[in-house]
Amino acid sequence: MKIGKYKIYSLKSGIFRLDGGAMFGVVPKVIWNKLNPADELNRINLSTRSLLLVSDKKKIIVDTGIGNKFDEKFKNIYAIENLSLEDLLNSKGIEPDSITDVIITHLHFDHTGGSTKIINDKIVPTFRNAKYFVQRKQFEWALNPSEKDRASFIKDDFLPLQEFNQLVLKDGNFKFDDEIEIITTNGHTPYQQHLKISDGENILFYCGDLIPTTAHIPIPYVMSYDLFPVTTIEEKKKILLQAFEEKWLLFFEHDPEISAVNLKESKKGFEVDQKFFMD
Repeated sequence: MKIGKYKIYSLKSGIFRLDGGAMFGVVPKVIWNKLNPADELNRINLSTRSLLLVSDKKKIIVDTGIGNKFDEKFKNIYAIENLSLEDLLNSKGIEPDSITDVIITHLHFDHTGGSTKIINDKIVPTFRNAKYFVQRKQFEWALNPSEKDRASFIKDDFLPLQEFNQLVLKDGNFKFDDEIEIITTNGHTPYQQHLKISDGENILFYCGDLIPTTAHIPIPYVMSYDLFPVTTIEEKKKILLQAFEEKWLLFFEHDPEISAVNLKESKKGFEVDQKFFMD
């Protein structure tokens, strides 16, 4: 796929599992279990899917998955089946050291764990020549999270980015370049940022945890992990309407199978029209 000057690739670096009830909030299990069947521990499969954008001058990654710094206990809790993001890049002929920019939606471990790695017992940035873009207020929140979301932040995933002077803190929505716009939302976590890439004809929107899977497209399907679920609902309404009207491609980070979709109207709002498998 290509939008403007960028060739676009999906990088599925792994599968992990989270509690299905937590992922679907007030939606009863009898409903969500048909969409994402749970295992014997009530966990559902989720992917870690990054986006790679390549132009003549830039190589950009959006989110970096869980990474590989975890221990066996952590691996077993989340049933992590992981691939190296660096190996995935190499398989596409991309040298990890050639990555110029990394855009992190937010600093939860499943979105930024792969931003750092361990070399000789030291934690260092995975992409040593890249600038890592994070919202300033998200970074500040991650340093002092609430009791509700404290377990989602692992400081080894992001503090080394600051220590190595590779962290760029941004304040709100901004234009990354002529084709990439960054849009913030606040329902899931303060100042989550989403990439929207457009060339005037084609538009792709990186959903992150605003809409983690295709099963979360219905408006009331909001995660219990969200700090401000009513805000999430209002943000989803706005994004889904615009995505339908302007024929956006919605890219899903956590859907276990489907990389992206576009939308059609339904009796209750919007639903999947075309599915795209890009991994």
